[in-house]
Amino acid sequence: MGRPHLRRKVNIDLKSKYFKPQGVPIARLEVIKLKKEELEALRLKNVEGFDQRECAKNMETSPATLQRILSSAYNKISEALVEGKAIEISEE
Repeated sequence: MGRPHLRRKVNIDLKSKYFKPQGVPIARLEVIKLKKEELEALRLKNVEGFDQRECAKNMETSPATLQRILSSAYNKISEALVEGKAIEISEE
């Protein structure tokens, strides 16, 4: 049995839950789910300009865990952009 998933501190107010390629109905697109914590990590790192230690501290997690969260987020967003998929921000 693995360790329980810890709740990380997320202070993001979502303006939209979906992002998709223009002109394509959502029903025809594959959807990639981006966790809210992944979006928060991206916001802290790329919008606020914090280094990874500051991001980890803000999210109340370790730098190693933050790196895994960022890596997962970058992979998902890259796949969506390159392959023309929609992105759904999920609460999990």
